[in-house]
Amino acid sequence: MKIRDLGLADYAQTVAKMQDFTANRTAETEDELWLVEHAPVFTQGLNGQPSHILSAGDIPVIQTDRGGQVTYHGPGQLVIYALIDLRRLGIGVRQMVTLLEQSVIELLAPLGISAQARSDAPGVYVKDEKIAALGLRVKRGACYHGLSLNIAMDLQPFNQINPCGYPGLVVTDLSSLGVKLSFKQVKEQLTTIVLAQLKK
Repeated sequence: MKIRDLGLADYAQTVAKMQDFTANRTAETEDELWLVEHAPVFTQGLNGQPSHILSAGDIPVIQTDRGGQVTYHGPGQLVIYALIDLRRLGIGVRQMVTLLEQSVIELLAPLGISAQARSDAPGVYVKDEKIAALGLRVKRGACYHGLSLNIAMDLQPFNQINPCGYPGLVVTDLSSLGVKLSFKQVKEQLTTIVLAQLKK
């Protein structure tokens, strides 16, 4: 498994690189995790309804090829893109989503934060507030896109959309929950947990 820390990277360029990687991978290609932050951007999934964007303001809206509706990416949010050969791993897309959700839940548990996944809406929730979003795309038996975890960010842009297509859904981050870990610490811990989950 290759881990690539891309730092702050352009959303559209990163998606194009994931598409290229997935189109050109072979049965022997090593899986990769890409760790990234994005500049402020709203991304609209394949099933996205324009009505869920209430007021984009000066934040760009980019149509993308993952599942799901509209979400927001911005500084202070960790995005882990999972470029995984699901066929080789012997799991389906639903299991991959669950694996990523469980990784976040496992990260939060020792911090005294009880989090859960929901069957009706992919992602991770603390009480009724969303802290992590999920969206994947599968081509030729391999997935890309992945998971975004809100660490310490400006949450205001989430008020400009119906997050993931849910009007009134409240979004939170680790900072708002009193977690003092740095972005780097969270990134390292979550990456370690995801790797361990993939080896189970």
